[in-house]
Amino acid sequence: MILPYRREDAGAPPSLHADYRSTVLRAPRLAPLAIPATLTEVTGPDHAWARLMGPTMADLTVQHRGEPQGQRIVVAGLVLDEQARPVPDTVIEIWQANAAGRYIHSRDDWPAPLDPNFTGVGRVITDAEGRYRFVSIRPGAYPWGNHKNAWRPAHIHLSLLGPAFATRLVTQMYFPDDPLIEIDPIANAVPMPYRQRLVARFDIGTTVPNWALGYRFDIVLKGRDQTPFEEEHDDH
Repeated sequence: MILPYRREDAGAPPSLHADYRSTVLRAPRLAPLAIPATLTEVTGPDHAWARLMGPTMADLTVQHRGEPQGQRIVVAGLVLDEQARPVPDTVIEIWQANAAGRYIHSRDDWPAPLDPNFTGVGRVITDAEGRYRFVSIRPGAYPWGNHKNAWRPAHIHLSLLGPAFATRLVTQMYFPDDPLIEIDPIANAVPMPYRQRLVARFDIGTTVPNWALGYRFDIVLKGRDQTPFEEEHDDH
């Protein structure tokens, strides 16, 4: 029997959030159904991600000949389950805008400079203790056309893959000193206090002296402290 689908996490953003205009067009008109996953969908290349996907790309600042423009940052944290146990061998894919708030793709054509030394994509795999770490450049804000004078706060997208491709989860990480979070419809689709789980915290222990500011961002996959995850879409 196929039952109506119910979100288990109160902090998950809804499919329809009127202030986030594109959800009005793409939100389902009928109630979604919960389709039980088969063995094929929940099993896959577990413990083989590194071999299948190649070496990690944990430093987004060394992928080109020169150094990218902007403030260098280190982001580190843990991936945890609902009982706060570490989740090893989790692939975390990263994508973001450059320091000027520009992505490298055909749909991003606002007049901010591209950086020839920054592509904005990376990939890390959690270790046996569920830890991850990557180096990047703090992204800039950018306009996105949702409403008059709409600007997205600085953020980094993170996609997590567990034991199979069907286990993909997507979230965003924001920075703690950004005033745009309070007026951003995407961030505000997540109700308080869960929204705070999307904001990294500055961490002097992660900060590298004379080199990069450090931020801590732990990701909880399920349970009372779950990180809000989003449905996949084409917006930034």
